[in-house]
Amino acid sequence: MESRGNTLMERYEMGRLLGKGTFGKVHYGRNLESNQSVAIKMMDKDKVLKVGLSEQIKREITTMRLVAHKNIVHLHEVMATRNKIYIVMEYVKGGELFDKSGKLTEAAAHKYFQQLISAVDHCHSRGVYHRDLKPENLLLDENENLKVTDFGLSALSESKRQDGLLHTTCGTPAYVAPEVISKIGYDGAKSDIWSCGVVLFVLAAGCLPFQGPNLMEMYRKIQHGDFRCPSWFSHKLKKLLYKILDPNPSTRISIQKIKESTWFRKGPGEIRAVKEKILNENAAPVLATRRKKIAHEDMKPLAATNLNAFEIISFSTGLDLSGLFIKKECRKETRFTSDKPALAIISKLEEVAKALNLRIRKKDNGIVKIQGRREGRNGVLQFDTEIFEITPSYHLIEMKQTSGDSVEYQKLLEEDIRPGLKDIVWAWYGDDLQQKQE
Repeated sequence: MESRGNTLMERYEMGRLLGKGTFGKVHYGRNLESNQSVAIKMMDKDKVLKVGLSEQIKREITTMRLVAHKNIVHLHEVMATRNKIYIVMEYVKGGELFDKSGKLTEAAAHKYFQQLISAVDHCHSRGVYHRDLKPENLLLDENENLKVTDFGLSALSESKRQDGLLHTTCGTPAYVAPEVISKIGYDGAKSDIWSCGVVLFVLAAGCLPFQGPNLMEMYRKIQHGDFRCPSWFSHKLKKLLYKILDPNPSTRISIQKIKESTWFRKGPGEIRAVKEKILNENAAPVLATRRKKIAHEDMKPLAATNLNAFEIISFSTGLDLSGLFIKKECRKETRFTSDKPALAIISKLEEVAKALNLRIRKKDNGIVKIQGRREGRNGVLQFDTEIFEITPSYHLIEMKQTSGDSVEYQKLLEEDIRPGLKDIVWAWYGDDLQQKQE
């Protein structure tokens, strides 16, 4: 079973050396069956056991098997011989993101930060905390997309003590959160968010936010959140960074709030106008500026004559062209039709919300906002409902998730909301529109 010549276990062709560490080497490899390029991390068993790293290696392998995300290096398989351990991973040939630090525009830093947050959020949803996020552990593929790697210091949710916190002090000093330094226990998700903030600062500024003549001075600045943003940072970026690099973990911004921030969603000023134009054109076509929203007795619905033929058929699932621009799995809206009056529809929505212990937070500008009463994994769930009159006896209702976890929303929609609204629904879009709902 040993590696013979340039072939590993008759499955992989071993190639050039990609990197070398204290306990092993990383080689380029090729799957002999699929011809797929891979990276093979090769470690000496005796050295690993001698320095007590066996548990760390096991944890890294377990962690990588738990996470599967487009912005995380994929683990293909693990093999072992009498003397060696081989970890076969996705080959990422674009190099380290660290090499680009100081050379990036704010727009480029925005792109990589979005991908980093997406990957970290996925890890946290699986109960995995990286604990060593830094540009050296972020790789780029051939398409310049980010890939998180090196889970050697990661922790699983089972590692928490009875106080619900992690206690192992680890990470790279310049990127570690102040509560980790304090050795009083820390939330793995909050400490990862801090490290993401330091990474963002480094990408956009080309230097560390916390610096000093020695380690103790740097730690002092970290503990007090003592840093200044360069003058060329946009106002929105500065605002976000001060919320992420908050030394108090209890008031530090969450990943969900980061996702909702203006800079994260729209990017820096020089690309904001373009992004908003694209979003407006793709997500809310012609109707956004022409339809009148209704939610109160004194608000009249839009007359049918104000909708042209294209606008009406654009609601049809079969003729919906937004799929050309927006990936289907990312869409958070659903629509149904009803032959009931608008006030009856609103009354039913209120009845269902009350039965499900949901809060109708406000009715503003024709939008009925329905909100959960407790915090979910990605914040409080909320969705907006708008009603449009196609004819005096025919309405179209659009429900769109605006915050919270998408999985929770879909479960609530399918298991509770759809059954609860059955008395007023003529047909749900995506169902057979030619058949009236029973």
